[in-house]
Amino acid sequence: MGYNVLPLTRLIEQFERIPGVGRKSAQRMAFYLLNQPPERAKEFADAILDASRNIKRCAVCQNLTDAQLCPVCQAPGRDKSIICVVSDPRDVIAFERTREFKGLYHVLHGLISPMDGVGPEELTVKELLARLGPEVEEVVMATNPTVEGEATAMYLSRLIKPMGIRVSRLAYGIPVGGNLEYADDVTLTRALEGRNEM
Repeated sequence: MGYNVLPLTRLIEQFERIPGVGRKSAQRMAFYLLNQPPERAKEFADAILDASRNIKRCAVCQNLTDAQLCPVCQAPGRDKSIICVVSDPRDVIAFERTREFKGLYHVLHGLISPMDGVGPEELTVKELLARLGPEVEEVVMATNPTVEGEATAMYLSRLIKPMGIRVSRLAYGIPVGGNLEYADDVTLTRALEGRNEM
């Protein structure tokens, strides 16, 4: 007969659903929560529910926010002539950590991947194109240096260049196959400074 406490098993299974969390990590997290006072466990559950209910996409850049506009789009001093295109909201956090990029962002929420059934229509491409008015001088393609990241950057470049807007790509200070969210601040800064026109 196996050891099976249904509420514990269900909690472990929920943690296992998180990408990158295996069985042992899920068990550690579940037992950690069980050892907390009930009010701490409630705070944890309330934070999850609050985030799920209140976080939405920014009306302009598609980044995550709890208001109509994200903090970057609301900031008065940002350079509106340059837009950095990223695939994921975590990439915005990585760039903001460097404190070097002063422009705006656009979050695609994925990359073109025919193998996974993801085409341009599943991304926020039309929202990006709608933002490209006369004040925009440059679009920086900051997708990961993977096959999907390169394909997405090339696709967007072909759409944007005919508008007379400079399209650049991050320099390859970031290893091919790497993810922006794991890059250190110096690597991201060098990649931004050494970007090349596409």
